[in-house]
Amino acid sequence: MSGSLSPALPAEARQAPVGAPRRPRARWGDRLLYGYTWLVLLWLFAPIAVMIAFGFNDTKSKSNVSWQGFTFKWWGRLGDYPDLTTAVTNSISIALLATLVTTVLGTLMGIALGRYRFRGQGPTNLVMFAAISSPELVMGASLLSLFISLGVQTGYTTIVLAHVLFSVSFVAVTVRARVVGLDASVEEAARDLGASTWITFWRVTFPMILPGVVSGALLAFALSIDDFVITQFTSGATITFPLWIYGAVRIGVPPQVNILGTLIFAVGVVIAVINTVTSRRRT
Repeated sequence: MSGSLSPALPAEARQAPVGAPRRPRARWGDRLLYGYTWLVLLWLFAPIAVMIAFGFNDTKSKSNVSWQGFTFKWWGRLGDYPDLTTAVTNSISIALLATLVTTVLGTLMGIALGRYRFRGQGPTNLVMFAAISSPELVMGASLLSLFISLGVQTGYTTIVLAHVLFSVSFVAVTVRARVVGLDASVEEAARDLGASTWITFWRVTFPMILPGVVSGALLAFALSIDDFVITQFTSGATITFPLWIYGAVRIGVPPQVNILGTLIFAVGVVIAVINTVTSRRRT
């Protein structure tokens, strides 16, 4: 019929002509992006691979910088340097304490900043992001000046306080991002069903923000256990793992340092994998 709409063609008829060139499955830009990504990953993991490898180096001198053979003997001699063992113990205990305090304070701050509007919220955000963006040298010097002016003896306690101060902002930002994305109707439904505010928080709100809390805690632990600059300013006579390595560089780093670094890295990888698997199952 003249002027009527033509019926829709079947899918086979709408396909490209037989002689038309087919679109390549993967463009050159995609391949270059994949290649670049793998190169960046290799660049990032190359130092870690070298650290792991030199934990098995059969070195005959104090300097563990050239490959001299493969051996497992250093894994059974981790206690040859008592000061190193003490330094690792200090780093782990400081990181755990700082992570515990930071997670509690940062979670409460993140909930408050993400859910409520209050006087002084703007300056709070400014101070929080200033702590994230400020150089560690500036923060370490300012904390040392604060402790000296207050007459506080620097040492183990001041290291924990310093680590809490510079990592609490990271936890707060992570938790706040999770809180902002929450569905308020779920909490309202819980209250309509008779749940109190406390029960609603622990049964509904907290499980929903738990991935953000765990992510913030892992970030705080990683920042604390490998911090050097701020710890150097606030350590006093206390030695941590990074400070011990810095002092040992002048005379030679033993293979035990590589082994302990490998163990710390392995624990971090295991925790990250468990967190990822748990989050996927929850989703």
